[in-house]
Amino acid sequence: MSNMLAIARKELRSYFTSPIGVVMIGFFALIYGFFYAVMLQAFERQAMQFGQSQAPVDLNGDMIRPLFSNVLVVLLFTLPLITMRTYAEEKRSGTMELLLTSPLTDLQIVFGKFLGAMGLIAAMLAITLPHIGILFWYADPEWKPIVTTYLGFFLMAGCFVSIGLFISSVTRNQIIAGMATFAVFLLLWVIDWMGSFMGSTGMAVFNYLSITQHFEDFARGVLDTKHVVYYASVIVFGVFLTMRSVETERWRG
Repeated sequence: MSNMLAIARKELRSYFTSPIGVVMIGFFALIYGFFYAVMLQAFERQAMQFGQSQAPVDLNGDMIRPLFSNVLVVLLFTLPLITMRTYAEEKRSGTMELLLTSPLTDLQIVFGKFLGAMGLIAAMLAITLPHIGILFWYADPEWKPIVTTYLGFFLMAGCFVSIGLFISSVTRNQIIAGMATFAVFLLLWVIDWMGSFMGSTGMAVFNYLSITQHFEDFARGVLDTKHVVYYASVIVFGVFLTMRSVETERWRG
């Protein structure tokens, strides 16, 4: 465990010693702040209109859920930039051989890098907490849907990271790793739309494979084990493939 955490700390530190960590957090904060301001103004106008008719307003459903649905799109563009360097940079700089000859198992290397990337994502999500705290200060949103939304967001990010780590582990070129990762992410994003052109069976299968379809219940405050199992399965599968790729690299070395 200590070796794994050491790899995670090294990986997380590398994000902030290079521009990528600061740029990613700054970009995320800028986009999230823009979405937050726009959604808050739209909700305020809607609340004023409903106030005249005495109709109830739903802060969670009318603002917070659409906010995080839009922020999810940011993952589609930022996570390939985070994961593309994890192994490709090690191979390019020649430090991959040093990593493979160190007294570390493949699981410790892969999961350590996974935890390092997830640490950067946790830092990005931490930026959103003061904004949500403002809503609790001035209003009374339901806290359970917010907790499940953060959980779903984190699990989806974990799926993307595990897939991105595998793609980065099979190439030396960061640009190729980034483009291939984005292509796979986009496929998982729109696969339910592709399923709409098939029969009922194909649609059901493609909807289940869609990474965004499983997030919707989290955003509604519903914690369904089938969605947790789906995300956990994708994470484990991505980590497994990355371990096999690292093992192959070790044997080649």
